[in-house]
Amino acid sequence: MLGAFSTDHPELSLSELSRKSGLPVSTVHRMLGELTAWGALERGADGRYRIGLRLWQVGSLAPRSQGLREHAMPFLQDLSQITRENVQLAVREGAELVFVERIAGSGAVPVLTRVGGRFALTATGVGLVLLAHAPVDVQEQVLTGPLEHFTPRTITDPQVLRRLLADIRANGYAVSERQVTMDSLSVAAPVRDGDNAVIAAVSLVVHHGSASPRALAQLVCTSARAISRAMAAPRT
Repeated sequence: MLGAFSTDHPELSLSELSRKSGLPVSTVHRMLGELTAWGALERGADGRYRIGLRLWQVGSLAPRSQGLREHAMPFLQDLSQITRENVQLAVREGAELVFVERIAGSGAVPVLTRVGGRFALTATGVGLVLLAHAPVDVQEQVLTGPLEHFTPRTITDPQVLRRLLADIRANGYAVSERQVTMDSLSVAAPVRDGDNAVIAAVSLVVHHGSASPRALAQLVCTSARAISRAMAAPRT
């Protein structure tokens, strides 16, 4: 039932929850009482339901997100202060990415992302990095499935994407130029753990034409390496 909520539908009525979840109204009504009492959901004055703070508090304890964010935040903040641009941190979950942190720069280009939001792996800088280093079966699942189209610049040719992923592995960073919105440029680099496995990706998203991808790549790769060293360092 909680899966019925989304960015497009952050608030739902009893009947809408019943329809979207496929559960009887009586069952949904009983579950809503339990979830609201616990704090997973909140009921507005208009009778509609939305995700509650208790669920957010529990979700923030997810080990993969919590430890990564703790180690990464100082370097993300430094990158944000230096550039005044959007800084993002994401992990892969299955055939999608999940944003675990985002810092919005002053006057930065608007982005379509939010913390906790999911996105396709094939268009954003962080998504391309994560896909390039994903297991082969995940790559094949993504490349042989429907490829989402965002702008006229979005790459939807599987063979072109395969070559791009190989370049990302060779170069150490990804560039997504006007693939999500026509006014944005994203440059991303991989974050690795102590075993050298790619566990996340960090990116800068700027106005297209405001900076060269190579210059941005130097900054992003430096931050990604710093986060990787922090993740690999033994806890004291």
